[in-house]
Amino acid sequence: MTTDAAADTSTRALRAARLAAQGLGDGFDAPGDAVQRLVCVQAQDLAAAKWVLGARVPGSVEATIDGAIEDRSFVRSWPMRGTLHFVAPGMLRPILRLTAARLMQRAAKSHRDEGIDDEVHAAARAVAIRELEGGRSASREQLQDAWQAAGIPTAGQRGYHLIWRLAVEGLLCCGPVETRARQRFVLLDEWSPAAPDEPETAEETLALLFAGYLRGHGPATVRDFAWWTGLTLTQARTAVDAAGDAVVAVADGRFVAADAADPVVRAASSRHVLAPFDEYFLGYGDRTAFCSPDDALRVVPGKNGLFLPILVSAGEVVGTWRRSPERRGATSVAVASFTGAVDLDAFRPAFEAWARFWSTDLGDLSVADR
Repeated sequence: MTTDAAADTSTRALRAARLAAQGLGDGFDAPGDAVQRLVCVQAQDLAAAKWVLGARVPGSVEATIDGAIEDRSFVRSWPMRGTLHFVAPGMLRPILRLTAARLMQRAAKSHRDEGIDDEVHAAARAVAIRELEGGRSASREQLQDAWQAAGIPTAGQRGYHLIWRLAVEGLLCCGPVETRARQRFVLLDEWSPAAPDEPETAEETLALLFAGYLRGHGPATVRDFAWWTGLTLTQARTAVDAAGDAVVAVADGRFVAADAADPVVRAASSRHVLAPFDEYFLGYGDRTAFCSPDDALRVVPGKNGLFLPILVSAGEVVGTWRRSPERRGATSVAVASFTGAVDLDAFRPAFEAWARFWSTDLGDLSVADR
């Protein structure tokens, strides 16, 4: 069963506020504006992450997002939760200073199993610098081939773990777009040099991160923030204190950013076709305000970490959808409703915007067989 979109006035208001905070009301002028608001956008699936931004930038197409990547409006790396995100450039290094030690601790066994000790790490780092310095870039395969040639094996997941470790310590990040789903690797300090006004202390970073999270996701709780960042609850509570007057406590243990605009209530009546891993679903530890626990299992079938794209109506997750391979310039879509019925015509404009983003026509729009 789903949550009841019409039953609870406070729940409807919460959904409306979050839609507005996330830019799913009026949207943003540019992809960089969306990332600045959201601070971090999960992006292990690059193509899906492009539509996360595209859904928030009216009239955008894939090339709009690729252009923003190329002009360094945001950076893609592993700042938190051990997975790839688009992140506002001025926050990547400060966030890594908060999260890297814990991420490395969690990865320690995997690195031991892969034989990645300090000596191997130092050798891999030296090769990466040699291959990339001077503004050069390399694909994952090219970087791993360079390691292999230097006597550093990369079989299995070893090559990935080396890249991940060098990114978490702030040496590498993703750079130029290679394909729809891939970027090349570059040296972070060359691709996106540190800005002079970046926060330096842990407290300053926690304050900016918590206020920024609320600006793009609020109202939300301290536990939501801890889930989103992968920080401890102790760190999350420190962030509340550090943020001070920049955040305001509201109902039910939630906070909002003090400078957040009033919720755009009309946004709650809109319908959205969102990507897998979209921040509207993924950005909260507690998703019950917009998706029942039973339906959340349908978004992540088998709890396998693979999220399906979602349909959102009045702020409620009401179904999932799947695209078919493009055929004769058109892409058909089948939707699976959680409510037992779905108004396909009501969602058609959102699907047409999605199709335009990917430079295809919308083909058949149908209800998936159960």
